[in-house]
Amino acid sequence: MRLLLLTHYYGPEFGAPQRRWSALISRFIAAGHRVTVAAPVPHYPAGRPTPTQRRSHRVGSVERGRHGEVILRTAYLPHRTDITSRTADHLVAASDALRRLRRRFARPGTRPDVIIATAPAIPTLMVGRALSLLWDVPLVVEMRDAWPDLVTHVGPAGALDPEAVHAARRSAPRRALSWAVALVKGRVHQRVTDWQSGARGVVTTTGRFAEVLRERGVEPVSVVRNGTDLSLVARQRDHPSGDHPELRCLYLGNMGRSQGLDTVVRAAAALRREGVDVQVRMVGHGVEAPALAALAYELDAPVEVIPRIPHRQVGSQYAWADTVIVSLRYWEPFAWTVPSKLYEILATGRHITALLAGEAADVVREAQAGDVLPPEDVDALADLWRELAAERSRTAVRASGRAWVADHADDDVLARRYLEILQRVTQA
Repeated sequence: MRLLLLTHYYGPEFGAPQRRWSALISRFIAAGHRVTVAAPVPHYPAGRPTPTQRRSHRVGSVERGRHGEVILRTAYLPHRTDITSRTADHLVAASDALRRLRRRFARPGTRPDVIIATAPAIPTLMVGRALSLLWDVPLVVEMRDAWPDLVTHVGPAGALDPEAVHAARRSAPRRALSWAVALVKGRVHQRVTDWQSGARGVVTTTGRFAEVLRERGVEPVSVVRNGTDLSLVARQRDHPSGDHPELRCLYLGNMGRSQGLDTVVRAAAALRREGVDVQVRMVGHGVEAPALAALAYELDAPVEVIPRIPHRQVGSQYAWADTVIVSLRYWEPFAWTVPSKLYEILATGRHITALLAGEAADVVREAQAGDVLPPEDVDALADLWRELAAERSRTAVRASGRAWVADHADDDVLARRYLEILQRVTQA
C-alpha cells in the first residue's frame, strides 16, 4: 500500500506520538509498504527548532526518514506553551500541508491508497478530510487521546469529584463559565464527530474512548494501543538488601496541568515531617515544573525536580527507583485514556504507584504491576509510601507487567493490527 500520514509531531522530535509512529512506520516499511509523512519542521517541545534542527530541516524540503519513509516538511509557527499560540501553530502547519500535498500528488497515479490523519492537532483532521474528498481516497482518523474533550475541559466543572462539581454550582461566575465551555465544547465535538463519521475508519488508543465515540454515533472504531518495544526496554532487577535506606520514588515524563503532581510533593513533605525516609525524583519538562520545584522548597519536601534527559539515560533512572509514579488528575476524560509511558514502565517490571482512574487503573490491576490509588489523594499516597518504606519487599520487580505488554502492547503486535485495519479500509 501507499500510505500518507498527516501528523503535527514527528521525529527527530521525541515524545509519545513521535515514538508511536516511528515504531509503526518502521514495521510498515519492513512489510513492504511505502509511506509518505507530512509534518512540520521539528519544533517540539520548545515551540521552535533547535539550531541543529534549523540547519537540518527546512520548510518545503523532502527528506528521507530513518526507516526509508519520505517526509515532506511543512511550515510552523513559533509558539509558547499556551493553547492559543499552539492552536495557531497547528493551523499554519495544516494549511501549508494542504497546499503542498495537493501540488505533490497532483497526478492521480501518484496518490496514496489511504490517508491517516492523527490528532491531537485538530486542524490535521481537516486536511485529511479535505484531501480524502478531493482525491476520493479513504481516510483513517486516529484519535490518540480523548480530544477535543481534554482541550475543552476546564477545572472542576467537568471533574469526577462530586464535591468539586457542587462547589462549581455554588459559584455564579463558575456556573456561567461552565455553560460557556459546554457551548463551545458541544460545537467542537459536533464538528470533530462529523469528521470522524466521514472517515472510513477511526482508531483510538483505548477501549473506553472507543466506546465513547461509538455512543456519539462514530463507526467503525478500532483500538490500537500505544505500546513499547520489549527488545529496547530492559527488565530491571531488585536492589540488593540494604542497598539504600530511603524509599526511592521516580516520576518520569511531562509535568503539566494534567498530571496533578503537586499531590506527590505534598505527600512526600508529609512523610518527611513524620520521619519516614522517602526520596522523590521528578524528571522531565512541562509548564508546572517550576511551580513544583517551588512547592517542594516551600514545604521542605524531599523532592528534586530534574530537567528532561536524553532517552538513553532513562534506564539509569529506572535502575535507581523502587517505585515509579504514574499520575493523572481526577478529570472525566482521563478515565478514557492511558498514559503512553505506562507501557514502558510495565515492561521494566518496577513497582508502579498509580494515581489513576478508569482504563489506566484497570491496566495496572490486570498486570498486577503495583498499587492503584484515587487520583489527587495526598493521604492515600502518603499511606501507601509509608507502608512500602516499612515493607520494601512489596516493591520487588515482577514479571507480570512485562508479560501483559507482550500480550497487549508490544509494537510488533500493534503494527500488525494497524496494517489489518488499513488493508480492510482500502479493500472496502
